[in-house]
Amino acid sequence: MYFTDRGIEELEKRRGEEEVTFEWLAEQLRTFVDLNPDFEVPVERLATWLARLDDEDDED
Repeated sequence: MYFTDRGIEELEKRRGEEEVTFEWLAEQLRTFVDLNPDFEVPVERLATWLARLDDEDDED
C-alpha cells in the first residue's frame, strides 16, 4: 500500500456516499492550492489527468 492510499481510503470511507460536481471539486482544489502552494504542481497534474481521461490521444 502506498502512503497516499491511506488518504484515499479515508476519503472514500468518510465521503464515499456523497455526490459532487467537477465544479465543486475544482473549487476545492483551488482552495487547497491557495492554502498549500507547494502542492500546486501535483494538483495541476491531477486536474489535467482527470480532465483528459477520455482523450484517446493521451494513452501513452
